[in-house]
Amino acid sequence: MAGNSQRRGAIRKSGTKKGQTVGSGGQRRRGLEPRGATPPAEMRKYHPAAKRAAAAAKKATQQPKRPAGRPSTRKGDDGPELVLGRNPVVECLRAGVPATALYVANGTENDDRLTEAVQRAADTGISILEVPRTDLDRMSANGLHQGLALQVPPYRYAHPDDLLEAARASGTPPLLVALDNISDPRNLGAVIRSVAAFGGHGVVIPQRRSASVTAVAWRTSAGAAARLPVARATNLTRTLKDWAKAGLQVVGLDAGGDTSLDDFDGSTPTVVVVGSEGKGLSRLVRETCDSVLSIPMAGEVESLNASVAAGVVLADIARRRRG
Repeated sequence: MAGNSQRRGAIRKSGTKKGQTVGSGGQRRRGLEPRGATPPAEMRKYHPAAKRAAAAAKKATQQPKRPAGRPSTRKGDDGPELVLGRNPVVECLRAGVPATALYVANGTENDDRLTEAVQRAADTGISILEVPRTDLDRMSANGLHQGLALQVPPYRYAHPDDLLEAARASGTPPLLVALDNISDPRNLGAVIRSVAAFGGHGVVIPQRRSASVTAVAWRTSAGAAARLPVARATNLTRTLKDWAKAGLQVVGLDAGGDTSLDDFDGSTPTVVVVGSEGKGLSRLVRETCDSVLSIPMAGEVESLNASVAAGVVLADIARRRRG
């Protein structure tokens, strides 16, 4: 057909786009909504501060930093500890537990605990690392980390000889506490807190079959673990014998003791030995003691918790020394 220039079989394009939709579906409105506060520089993956924090945390994992002012050790330390979960991490940060890194899983839902953990870590100079959730899954045995983990370096234990030397240099009669196979770190932390509160100079624990100064013990001590030295003895009985030769009276603590606390004079250099929660004093340790104290109690209560009993005895010694 002469008047028609349209080629047969061609498709004529219309003036409108195919499938055009009305409105933006709310996408523009959502794009204008605020996205919250800008995260700290350490949590922004490509920020130089984040790269420095990652390098520092990697170095800390290989060679953990030591908290300042802690006694030197002559034995190898345990490895770093990982505190998992939002509540435990926040409680550790509130208690001032020394830490080298705070791990936050990518995509973790924010809440008040996460915000507080990140803020406290940033305020105290702890490296904040954003890592894949699979990394935290590998770090934890059961995967119950809630997207948050805190790396705590191993505690630096004093040597028993250094503990006694420091106690003698204090200007007051040495007052030390030895724990005979206390297995609960909360009891250990509570004893450390009582020793610090009542003028004691340090705590010694066995190297084996005993609770260690973990994050739980740190938290229970309410910060006293940062001020009071804790020593590890390869052989507790031998250490007690050495201290007895150095002039300290070795006093055990047991419900069936032969000496009442009312008749005890703790004004001289003393080491109080506290037995384990269930078995009390072991045979060899008991034989090493110069005397075994019992706490007079009213009513039908047979015994006290190990840390409570230690606090009662230390409070009585402190009262007599003040007198």
